Amino acid sequence: MAELSTEKSLSFTKVMLRVFLPFAFGHCTSFIFRNINAVLSPFLISAMALSAGQLGILSSAYFFSFSLAQLPVGLALDRYGPKRVQLFLLGIAVIGAILFGIGQNFTTLLLGRILIGLGLAACFMGSIKVLSFWVPDRKLPSIHGYLLAAGGLGAMLSTLPVAWLVGFVSWRTLFFVMAGVTVLVMVAIAIWVPSDPLKHKMVKWPSLSSLLEVYKNHAFRKVISLLLVPHTVAFGLQGLWMGKWLQDVGHYDNRLTSIYLFIGMGAVVVGSLSVGAITEWAGKFNVKPLEVGGIGIALFLMVQVLCAFNIVPLLPALSVGFTLIGTIAGLEYTIVAQNVTPAMTGRAATCLNLLILFGAFLTQTLFGVIIGFWPVDSAGHYPQIAYQVAFGIMILFQAPGFVRWLGGVIKRGSIKSSGNEL
Repeated sequence: MAELSTEKSLSFTKVMLRVFLPFAFGHCTSFIFRNINAVLSPFLISAMALSAGQLGILSSAYFFSFSLAQLPVGLALDRYGPKRVQLFLLGIAVIGAILFGIGQNFTTLLLGRILIGLGLAACFMGSIKVLSFWVPDRKLPSIHGYLLAAGGLGAMLSTLPVAWLVGFVSWRTLFFVMAGVTVLVMVAIAIWVPSDPLKHKMVKWPSLSSLLEVYKNHAFRKVISLLLVPHTVAFGLQGLWMGKWLQDVGHYDNRLTSIYLFIGMGAVVVGSLSVGAITEWAGKFNVKPLEVGGIGIALFLMVQVLCAFNIVPLLPALSVGFTLIGTIAGLEYTIVAQNVTPAMTGRAATCLNLLILFGAFLTQTLFGVIIGFWPVDSAGHYPQIAYQVAFGIMILFQAPGFVRWLGGVIKRGSIKSSGNEL
């Protein structure tokens, strides 16, 4: 325990300045990279003659490489510490951003996007781990809330500010600027963040059987049955296709689309900070977190049904509602942690993260492939029917899990009668 007290000997102010801010800066930057293609998609399509399928693959490649890196990155964080791992990986992100900026074909852009995803794979996990070194346990929930807000701020910066900047510089120059910003994050972490206080030990790679134990767990499967697919839909579509939907169906220009995306990303911040408070309040009435999630998914599906109708005057409100209500799916992290054994919590969180990220990759790609079955008009817009079919298929994928949950609630008689359930 003496070592632990030494680890947390910095004053709270110094922790915020020397630990939180540099890593939060990195987390914010990762969200800019993650969502930037939603605003730049018209420029990428025009400059590189990309199809909808290629655009979906290009954007979702971030999630693909990001997800594949999760297990080895998590082990590296335990072995080498967040500071060293973060610096190494951010260097890869810089190379990826430069490669994307100079790319002259789809293959080069794809490789750059993959490297960016790999290089930013430790931004959130590394932040969580380094803060656990220095922040007292009682303050961790609020600090994690600030960290989530930093990610939401990055998502907001990837919308309207990016659209404003591309009015003065090319999208290629913007990626060079982002490479420079990433270098600044590296400098801040290298100079300001204290060395990791724990002595790290080599950890064993997880066996196949230990990972299968998670997927066989009843509580884990029950949670992902309801929340996983909606989470991947919310995560995948907000980062790319919501902007294209506004432009193609609503015929909004790039500036107006960016404004709505900016507001929508602000809604993500609000939603992320609100879900916990709503769940805690509902618990006073014996409503379990999974039931809160089920009610939220019902609302999320209603928003998607309205999106599928392509009611043009409602498009801005629906785009914001999609991102706001979609944050309810993030409850699965909390529910899984509460309902698996303590020995399984780490593996369960990692497995869940892998499923979400890989699912977001599949969702972005599939959505693009679906609308790509229709030709674009002279202005480069896909027809309304393309988005109606795409949203309809997304809803069909989410429906079985929701119907299964709803059937369980009806069978038990009411939500309140499920007090002893998950």
